[in-house]
Amino acid sequence: MMKYILTFIIIFNSLLVASSSAKSEKEKKIRIEKQIKKEMETEKKYAKEQTFYSEENYDFKGAEVNQDSLDSVPKLEPQYDFDMDSVYD
Repeated sequence: MMKYILTFIIIFNSLLVASSSAKSEKEKKIRIEKQIKKEMETEKKYAKEQTFYSEENYDFKGAEVNQDSLDSVPKLEPQYDFDMDSVYD
């Protein structure tokens, strides 16, 4: 009698595990499909932004530096005697 109960429990558990793995495979496929759809939307958005941020769409002539005006800008020398000790006192 004990053999039959043990055999029944083993068979029942194996069927239970098999059905749960099939269910998890189905859930996994659904999650994968959702993730693929989400990534495709992100790629579409990136493709739009990529054309928006393309340098051909902008005119940088107004941002160019006039080389003649650089002579009036004072040259900054590094401060080699800079001391940070007073900050930590």
